[in-house]
Amino acid sequence: MKFEYLPHTADIRMKIEGSTLEELFIAATLGMGNILKEDFCNRKNPIECTSKIEIEALDQTCLLIDFLSGILSLSNAEKLIYCKVDFSGLTANKVRALIHGTRIDGFDEEIKAVTYHEANVHKNQRNQWETVIIFDI
Repeated sequence: MKFEYLPHTADIRMKIEGSTLEELFIAATLGMGNILKEDFCNRKNPIECTSKIEIEALDQTCLLIDFLSGILSLSNAEKLIYCKVDFSGLTANKVRALIHGTRIDGFDEEIKAVTYHEANVHKNQRNQWETVIIFDI
């Protein structure tokens, strides 16, 4: 499981990869958390809040974007960064999970939206799940 940031004008472009669909979703969540507050999800942080998230979508690409968008909305509303995900169900078009977050004083970077542009969840030649996500900042 990994994520890396790729260059993009005026936005943040992130390539994510995981050996399972769950790993892909977790890597995307960690990567987004680290954008909101630099390296935040790379540290041990106390869990101060747990929220339930349930999303249905047409396909796994839309599901991932909608999942991240839901987490981003909760992050902004509650001033939390979510770095831990416990799935109770994940299919190609539905996710049910508990997300665990930590309160923060402020964000290092404001993400306006998680975009569908360039997103395409698929298996690569190494049989890993991957996609590119562009965050509008």
